[in-house]
Amino acid sequence: MHTTELAGGWLVTIAGLGTDAKFVIFTILIPAMCGLFVVVVGMRTRSPGPTIMAVIMAAIVWGLSSSMGTLQGKAVQDITTHDNGSLTSSTTSGTVQRGDQ
Repeated sequence: MHTTELAGGWLVTIAGLGTDAKFVIFTILIPAMCGLFVVVVGMRTRSPGPTIMAVIMAAIVWGLSSSMGTLQGKAVQDITTHDNGSLTSSTTSGTVQRGDQ
């Protein structure tokens, strides 16, 4: 009985660490890497053209990473619409349901 509670506690701890890691990646690491990318391109080329393009590419990456939840919801909505409103899809080898991937 005690080992079951201990295992449950570890699972909750690991799930919490995963959530914290996701938060750190999306709110700190990706913006920092985008900034580093712009600085490195600017220092290596010393030209405004490539630096401006680096800023634009970094802004796209940063913007897409900050709106991951919206993109996920849109993708699920598109798949559901494509499957005529159902969340299951039949294949030749069987049925694939959402969450089985």
